[in-house]
Amino acid sequence: MSEQVHPLAPHHLPFFIPGVDGSDTLTVVMGIFLVAAVLWVGTLYWKLHSLPERMAHKSQKLQFEIVAVLGLISLFTHMHIFWIAGLLLALIDLPDFGTPMRSIADSVERIADATPGAPVAEPEIESAPSGSQDVRTPAKPEVHSHA
Repeated sequence: MSEQVHPLAPHHLPFFIPGVDGSDTLTVVMGIFLVAAVLWVGTLYWKLHSLPERMAHKSQKLQFEIVAVLGLISLFTHMHIFWIAGLLLALIDLPDFGTPMRSIADSVERIADATPGAPVAEPEIESAPSGSQDVRTPAKPEVHSHA
């Protein structure tokens, strides 16, 4: 092959036309751009996909684990309704039913321990040191009337 340019060819060729040696600059540049774009879009997808989980974690929601599981389900099944449900759950504040219920349970347990038929424990009588006239007597047990 001859390295000479054809007499009818222009003397300045555009950058997107491959050179005589076979190197194609446009293909190399577009290949690098394509790899970078795929990595960038993938990173953007992962950030968007974990948005509900990060929102629930940042605001210390009670339903954080449910939101995380919904995010994983939507990732592996490609069903976007799970992601939307996780996002809605991350945005909504669920009321805390556990603390009041625990308080009620503790109060009921204390009431149950103080049943009227149970014998009342007598307080211990402390002996006074010798020479002291202050003698302590046991407290009178209270009588509960249930009418």
